[in-house]
Amino acid sequence: MMQENIVKVGMADLNVTKLNGIIKTTGLGSCVGLTLYDEKERVAGLAHIMLPTSSIARDGVINVAKYADTSVPELIRRMERLGAKSNRLVAKMAGGAQMFAVGSSLDAMRIGKRNVDATKEMLQQFGIPVLSEDTGENYGRTIELQVETGILVIRSVNRPTKEL
Repeated sequence: MMQENIVKVGMADLNVTKLNGIIKTTGLGSCVGLTLYDEKERVAGLAHIMLPTSSIARDGVINVAKYADTSVPELIRRMERLGAKSNRLVAKMAGGAQMFAVGSSLDAMRIGKRNVDATKEMLQQFGIPVLSEDTGENYGRTIELQVETGILVIRSVNRPTKEL
């Protein structure tokens, strides 16, 4: 039996892989799991985005994977190193949930929605289409992208598994 290549991406992390296996992340609540895929080269990338913008960073060293505005360009750069072309990339995303009831209508409190919007804005800047998404709602998700096919599998507790 052949061992399947599984690339795990942690919180505020990103990674890329090529040809086969699975790239996955767990624990997506308000965070966004962004996958990029180049079907021709079978290059896949995944970012576990925690916050919309690096402008809110307090310390001098920025974790580029943590923010939508820095993780998207970094993910593209890493994928290009494996042979992907940015004009062939397509995106699928999940997460961005509102995990807790918020008594305020302030957008600042809707971090999940802000993460989704900021990620889409960055993708638009790079001309990358979002083919499908499973975002919002009020539940967590685990996602895995199958590198051979580009299928995104989404699992949530007490909900049916989805394939995008």
